[in-house]
Amino acid sequence: MVLSYVLFSLPLRKQVNSLRIQLASAQAALEEQGAAPQQVKRYDVPLDNDPIYGPANAPITIIEFSDYECPFCRKWHNEVWPRIKTEYGDKVRLVYRDFPLYGLHANAESAALAANCAGEQGKYWEYNDALFATTERFSRDTYELLAAQLSLDVASFKTCMDEERYQNEIQADYQYAAELGISSTPTFFINGLALVGAQPYEVFKQVIDMELNGEIPK
Repeated sequence: MVLSYVLFSLPLRKQVNSLRIQLASAQAALEEQGAAPQQVKRYDVPLDNDPIYGPANAPITIIEFSDYECPFCRKWHNEVWPRIKTEYGDKVRLVYRDFPLYGLHANAESAALAANCAGEQGKYWEYNDALFATTERFSRDTYELLAAQLSLDVASFKTCMDEERYQNEIQADYQYAAELGISSTPTFFINGLALVGAQPYEVFKQVIDMELNGEIPK
């Protein structure tokens, strides 16, 4: 039996329920004497050259495909990710890959450009946090205001934005994700196990703990 942790076509509540059932089933199979190991679908998603938060040797790698204008992405970053960082520290690293929902979120790509331009000055994650925290409407003025608040070289930041220096990188992330079958944000891969949607901390904790304990078949 093959367990797939990615169910792109299912509504979020069904995805969560399915994930929990699959995790319970996998755990039960491992506990049962003589049970044949179940196979788990893991996706070989490259890190690319995208921003990484956390140490390279972290046993858990979370790759996120996200959109700065997505309210569910905002919710996850403001409510779930801080708890993961606090609970697991250097055991987890996060890779942020861009998946702006073109046609739905008009400013998602420009926000991603701004974050990458901030990354040139070593403040990608501070800018990432600022974008998800701000209540201001995304615009060029907002991006420059956040840059100033983070003490960036605003002139260099403006040049980077004017040149759309990271547009190709953002669009390449989007194309890769679309070809993989991703259609919504946020979508995560936890050591290759796909998890779709801004699911609660408890779901992430269950997967991470089982992975750390070697309870999920490779």
